[in-house]
Amino acid sequence: MRARRERSKSALLAVSSGGGHWEELILLRPALLEFDPVFATTDPELSKRDGLERFHVLPDANRDGAWRALKCLLASVNLVVRLRPRVLVTTGALPGLFCLIAARAIGARTIWIDSIANSDQPSLSGRCARPFAHEWFTQWPHLAGDGRRFDGALL
Repeated sequence: MRARRERSKSALLAVSSGGGHWEELILLRPALLEFDPVFATTDPELSKRDGLERFHVLPDANRDGAWRALKCLLASVNLVVRLRPRVLVTTGALPGLFCLIAARAIGARTIWIDSIANSDQPSLSGRCARPFAHEWFTQWPHLAGDGRRFDGALL
């Protein structure tokens, strides 16, 4: 019953890996609140720290650990299929990419916001996300183009 109730209220799923990606996602929280978001990240302690009730934990992974990445991929797809969000927002990295691809596959609108730390070039995850993201935002005006948008500083 709880899963059905949560699914019907999951208009927006906001996902990132822990660390800086999470800090950037939390900076967007005031803009996301009107959509009653569900949050997901790789660090279970962040739900308490940031006062989040609608929160899911994904396995941490990066491109250097194939087995951990596979575990994260499966958990990400499972989460998206269970929640069926109408919109997915992510600030990256790999867990955000996996959720973004799964969300696009089920028909959700997808938004990638590349990290402000990527001032020289888009992140690898961001470059991989481009074909799956309905909207792809960069934090740097000189990186706009090729499907990337700069609409002013988001963070």
